[in-house]
Amino acid sequence: MAAVLGLALRQTYREPEHMRFAPKHYSSTEAALATASDDTALGDMPAWDLSDLYVAPDAPEIARDLAAASSEAARIKSTYQGKLADIAQDGAKLATVVREYESLCDLVTKLGSYSGLYYTQNQSDPARAKFNGDVSEAITKLWTDLIFFELELNQVDDAVLAAALQHKELARYKPWFDELRKEKPHQLDERIETLFTEKSQTGRGAWTRLFNETMSALRFSVKGEKDPLSLELTLNLLSHPDEKKRKAGAEALAKVFKANLPLFTLITNTLAKDKEISDRWRKFNDVAASRHLANRVEAPVVDALVASVREAYPRLSHRYYRLKAKWLGKRKLAYWDRNAPLPDKPERVIPWPEAESIVLRAYAGFAPEMATIAKEFFDRNWIDAAVKPGKAPGAFSASTATSVHPYVMMNYLGKPRDVMTLAHELGHGVHQMLAREQGPLLAPTPLTLAETASVFAEMLTFNAPLASTTHPREPTAMPASKVEDMINTVVRQIAFYTFEREVHEERRKGELTSDRLNAIWMKVQAESLGPAIDLKPGYEVYWTYIPHFIHSPFYVYAYAFGDCLVNSLYGLYAEAHPDFVTKYFGLLRAGGSKNHAELLAPFGLDARDPQFWNKGLKVIEGMIDELEAMDRTG
Repeated sequence: MAAVLGLALRQTYREPEHMRFAPKHYSSTEAALATASDDTALGDMPAWDLSDLYVAPDAPEIARDLAAASSEAARIKSTYQGKLADIAQDGAKLATVVREYESLCDLVTKLGSYSGLYYTQNQSDPARAKFNGDVSEAITKLWTDLIFFELELNQVDDAVLAAALQHKELARYKPWFDELRKEKPHQLDERIETLFTEKSQTGRGAWTRLFNETMSALRFSVKGEKDPLSLELTLNLLSHPDEKKRKAGAEALAKVFKANLPLFTLITNTLAKDKEISDRWRKFNDVAASRHLANRVEAPVVDALVASVREAYPRLSHRYYRLKAKWLGKRKLAYWDRNAPLPDKPERVIPWPEAESIVLRAYAGFAPEMATIAKEFFDRNWIDAAVKPGKAPGAFSASTATSVHPYVMMNYLGKPRDVMTLAHELGHGVHQMLAREQGPLLAPTPLTLAETASVFAEMLTFNAPLASTTHPREPTAMPASKVEDMINTVVRQIAFYTFEREVHEERRKGELTSDRLNAIWMKVQAESLGPAIDLKPGYEVYWTYIPHFIHSPFYVYAYAFGDCLVNSLYGLYAEAHPDFVTKYFGLLRAGGSKNHAELLAPFGLDARDPQFWNKGLKVIEGMIDELEAMDRTG
């Protein structure tokens, strides 16, 4: 529920279909890549200094803070349980209690952030895994003492709470109380909530861990590679310039996924049933309703987004892949060619110092304050950039505790797309820095809005180098690459959401076989990718590796939400909307203290209007128009 946001390590990941856990060991090929990330071609890259959280896993401050947090949770329970209704009669007293609860949330988030980030640096280290597991277990244990808190607050009479919120010290928490009130119909008796929390370690948590550790251990024997590769590097082959390598990687993936299909089918069925049980007890009628509540977005808004994107498939992905097939000299693209680089695409290694300069210049061109905040991440080692053995793959920005600061994780290999990823994650970091002033309960941003700053920052960075291109292929290659990213963010994620809906709806009627899961996957992929993509045998099992289906059901539509929202916002910026920068920074500083309707109102935007989504989609459509025009004249 709401306070879990304050207790968990909050990470915002880029590329949900590529979010994975690190391999347990590196092959010779992987070791070479890891070494390459540190060579002179890329320059010196920063590594995390986690001392602002804790200096080491055995630091006495960790044991001290764990003990203090446990003691404080017990004190809050013994002091306030059964008394919050009476305390709410006095707004000043209730404000004091909420501040105590908020302070504890910050401390626990600091602990969880450190253990999670420390583990991220080398997930193959058993000592780090044990440390992270022990801290997580301790947090879960103390959280059980706090379950009463929000349940009891929601039992306070509406009129009494409204009167208490008139007090100036409590009034700032009104958005938090408003969101808490929305959860009331779905909350259970305290004993049942406690049972759900404790059983999560051996239920959903255990099955998720099984998925993670299975994926981490998988190795793929790729034709032409001396040693088996991890999932990360095998998937990376799907964007290799050599078609033979793309095909070999795709076939190796399909072979291993098929070999493990019974296990992934069992995990999917079990977790879908687990969610169905939880939804039934909490009276969520729709399979995605709990996600909408957590995202603070109404179902009709999501429905409008999904309908708009699905209706636009022919104008977006279908049309673009038909154009790309022509560029690659094919009638149809095999599925392993979908992310193939364009012929003669310029691809140079961009050293880390140059990547830093590109992003900071783009930020400064929009607002000097944005560049100033971002520069702290470079100067103070709040970024961990290099590829290292055992390090988690992918990229994210972890907001950590509001009393500290965010940390950005990268796996930088000098590709132009890595620069875009850096811009993206630093956008999250700037957002999180600005929202810190809201405090632990109000700073966390719903997923639907969390992508706003990151995608906007990426758009700023994309447009900056585009204006100064010199390579004859760049005027086509760069916008084509951006279109592909947009399709992966919007079209692909809505297709994933459609797949999840069908799976969870059918699971309510009984178990799904592997063949049925494969069939649903192929149907939604054919609909979204279009006739220019040949979904050859083997692709039917590619649903198995996508971690968001396991970690965060229905999370994926937040990416499409954020991308379309940013397209609309960026259009206003390009049109010199009055006071745009001031309004934009106001949106970021608000964190989770306002909902999407309040945040978009100053820009004259309304996400409930289907035309809002069509406006964002037309940005992608317009870029494809330009690519088609270049092709006709090229």
